[in-house]
Amino acid sequence: MKFFRSDLLTLLISLFILNSCKNKDTIGLDLNSSTRLGGSLIDTATIIVNTLKEDSVPTTSLAKTPMGYFIDPVLGTIESNVAVGLNLPSSSAYTLPTGTISIDSAVLVLRYTDGFYGDSLTSKYKVNVYQLTERPLNQTYYNNKVWLYNSGNLLGTRSFSARTHDSVKIMNIITGAPDTLIKVVPQLRIPIDKTFINTVLFNAGSAQLASNVVFQNNVKGLYITLDKSGTTGAGGTMMFDLADSSKINVYYRAVSGTTIDTAVVSLPLGTHAAEIKHTLSTAVTTDINDTSSSKKLIYLQGLAGTKVRIKFPYLKSIIKNTGNIVINRAELVITPQPTSIIPFKAQPKLTMYRYDIAHQRAELQDANLSDPRSMGVGTFGGYYSSSLKDYHFIITAYIQDLINGKSVDYGTYLAPVDTTNTTSVDISPTPQTAGRTIAVGTDNSANRIKLNIIYTKINK
Repeated sequence: MKFFRSDLLTLLISLFILNSCKNKDTIGLDLNSSTRLGGSLIDTATIIVNTLKEDSVPTTSLAKTPMGYFIDPVLGTIESNVAVGLNLPSSSAYTLPTGTISIDSAVLVLRYTDGFYGDSLTSKYKVNVYQLTERPLNQTYYNNKVWLYNSGNLLGTRSFSARTHDSVKIMNIITGAPDTLIKVVPQLRIPIDKTFINTVLFNAGSAQLASNVVFQNNVKGLYITLDKSGTTGAGGTMMFDLADSSKINVYYRAVSGTTIDTAVVSLPLGTHAAEIKHTLSTAVTTDINDTSSSKKLIYLQGLAGTKVRIKFPYLKSIIKNTGNIVINRAELVITPQPTSIIPFKAQPKLTMYRYDIAHQRAELQDANLSDPRSMGVGTFGGYYSSSLKDYHFIITAYIQDLINGKSVDYGTYLAPVDTTNTTSVDISPTPQTAGRTIAVGTDNSANRIKLNIIYTKINK
């Protein structure tokens, strides 16, 4: 395809991309041949892709903490459990109410946040709560940390459906006034054993109630997990905001003489971490263990499951074949396997990054806002298009630097990423997204992974 030098060059290039031109034509204004500048499209650049296991990732005090049990029909089983500390109702000490106290009920409230992935329609879930035998400390824990808990003492359980966006109505307890029914944000409410609350709070010794540290050392915390035998269907993974409105609410009666009043006291949740276990299928495991050839399918799994390495082995041959060139636009297109997005939709967003010389994660030039060639986070891309059914990354500067030898490909990767951050490009592994994408790798189909390069030859 030929372009002519004019102010419309950028617009013409965009039109050609949208129309997926593959043949060379003569398009544009009929200008003097001395001002003509050639532009060509390459959409057959060789790409090598392999699925790899993701790096371990910190899960301490996340804004979105995953809990789930999901049987992926292609990738295998993923399980996420939660360990969380408990605090006294006040930050320093707790004074017991006067009178004789009896507990009406105790409820562990877990506030949902955005990010559910799995089957919310037909699957039924059962959650169990146990007491930890080790205290979550104020330190970094990783997803592969195995938490110790008392499996013989069930503190709470509930069967439920995943209604992560439905508000619920509860009774609001008002001291000295009639209780009222109110609507609250979407949340999972798990009944907790009253004996446990009496032991750790109302019947506890004065020393345990006088110091939050002593309380935490003695109580340890809670281990929250989905019961595999009580969860039916494919299951799923849900996200919780454990730092905001998540707590144990204890509803009690205080009898003092002839006065009877109802009240509520809350035990806020403390340090929390997710324990994530991936049991990959045989097919995925086989692909991960064999990186000797490019694969026809690639697997991108959230919750720090899998990522994909991409290689562009013959970029410099473009210069050998065509001479010096300027890249006008380089676009990587990733297409999910058509049958893989039903009933489980594709991961809503992917990220793309590279390794530097020290094999540390670094932004691509196009994603680095300090690079003058970057066109911004929105243009860089990575979002799944439900209409086009694919992902697009604009990586013009990176490809130009690889061709010119200004950058060395120490490793280029694709990975799932959360959609929360819209001001920069995330490149760290994350447990805060649970989706997955099964994409077409290097086969001969129209859906194969492609690098579309529009370039201009420079005559010296």
